[in-house]
Amino acid sequence: MRKVIIPALLLLLAGCSSTDSFEGIDASTSLMPKGDTYYDLIGLPAPQGSMVAAVYDFRDQTGQYKPIPSSNFSTAVPQSGTAFLAQALNDSSWFMPVEREGLQNLLTERKIVRAGLNGDAGQLPQLNSAQILMEGGIVAYDTNIRTGGAGARYLGIGASTQFRVDTVTVNLRAVDIRTGRLLSSVTTTKSVLSLEVSAGVFKFIDAQELLESELGYTSNEPVSLCVASAIESAVVHMIADGIWKRAWNLADTETGLQNKVLQKYWLEAHSPQRVQARIDQG
Repeated sequence: MRKVIIPALLLLLAGCSSTDSFEGIDASTSLMPKGDTYYDLIGLPAPQGSMVAAVYDFRDQTGQYKPIPSSNFSTAVPQSGTAFLAQALNDSSWFMPVEREGLQNLLTERKIVRAGLNGDAGQLPQLNSAQILMEGGIVAYDTNIRTGGAGARYLGIGASTQFRVDTVTVNLRAVDIRTGRLLSSVTTTKSVLSLEVSAGVFKFIDAQELLESELGYTSNEPVSLCVASAIESAVVHMIADGIWKRAWNLADTETGLQNKVLQKYWLEAHSPQRVQARIDQG
């Protein structure tokens, strides 16, 4: 009987690992999830006027690759920082991004349109010039900032957990195109969390028969979501810093200074006394 039960248990575990492991997982295509930083971004008070911003390149400056054996050629962070920044600026009501990364493609299409107009450039509007240039990039990706775990085993039955924390760091700078003056510069970090949980049985049924079984799962926070969150946080911090320095203005100063999101980001950079003094000054 025992020789029948043990293979049946093994087949049951194999079936669970191949089918039940995917239950509850949504494999459909959907929009990229939004974090708390996105809702902070759209929760800021309205500006006096949207500023036209240009983003040429917001790239990975770490030069770091994934560790072996994952890959010896894939980078540790996604190379889509420009797209994430352009989307964050567009989602905010403070900036109006203009296309600069694919500027050559845009100019080529405008030549085609101009040719269809028989060379009459007067019917084709001019490209908008930017007021602010956005510079910066992903400046650091640090691995194994914190690692740890816990486990226990009794009579061949045990369980364990392990975790790891990485961090991604983003720098964002706003430059006045007319003067080249640096209006604001902020640096933000975001943790990347990884967790592994496992359980197992290693037990002799009798002197000649051994039962061994393992079960576990891992959860890794997507690096792309962390990069997008760090960039969104940098945009919010930069807007708050510009308001603090009076580099740009609120549509309604009295109401805008009471905004909870704005005050929260001010408190991250300044003492409560200075924040209250700034609100009192208007």
